[in-house]
Amino acid sequence: MKIALLGYGKMGQIIDRLASEMGHEVVLKIDLRGPDALDRLHSDLVDVAIEFTNPEAAPDNIRHALDCDVPIVSGSTGWHDQFQEISKYCREKNGALFSSSNFSIGVNVFFAINKKLAEMMNTIDNYDVSMREVHHVHKLDSPSGTAITLAEGILDHLNRKKSWIGTEHAAPDQLFIRSEREGEVPGTHEVTYHSPIDDIEIRHTAHSREGFAVGAIRAAEWLIGRKGVYGMEDMLF
Repeated sequence: MKIALLGYGKMGQIIDRLASEMGHEVVLKIDLRGPDALDRLHSDLVDVAIEFTNPEAAPDNIRHALDCDVPIVSGSTGWHDQFQEISKYCREKNGALFSSSNFSIGVNVFFAINKKLAEMMNTIDNYDVSMREVHHVHKLDSPSGTAITLAEGILDHLNRKKSWIGTEHAAPDQLFIRSEREGEVPGTHEVTYHSPIDDIEIRHTAHSREGFAVGAIRAAEWLIGRKGVYGMEDMLF
């Protein structure tokens, strides 16, 4: 598999190393600093693009890859207010997009557990629920995309919560997400159901960024030959 990397920060560099170890070839590395950087992206040179940049750049990067008939895996977060628009563009182009707020296999199992727990707690109304996420100081979006995905999983199944909020002054029908930034922490996410009697807590703690990188490469392998818009649930479950 011939890969183009859009974005060559810490994640891009890890993907570069692991892709080679997994038998693939990174044939193009674009750091996106120049105005014409994406002009080097062509479907006759690469099989798939993997994109880890930032919320401002990601939508245009995805559109450009689709314009070039290159399937694209996007791990950028913070841009999903445009997800429906980008998904429509992908289908109009008969292209292929794989997007996820988190490519870790473990996190996606955690997503499924979170949804099931919220469904079970829906009829047990003496528990309040809150969330906490901790990431490295370089992370631009807050709350994290993973935290928002977890929150959406709760809101879809827990009727007493109507929206999420990032401040502690949450109304009873709001889900509070505490965001913390410290050091080089890869990522910790906690969901806690609290009652006067006890707490129920689920937690995922990443030990390195390699789990995210491997998941993105596996998604790229899976995406080749497909058309449409996909996520980790399509690949895993």
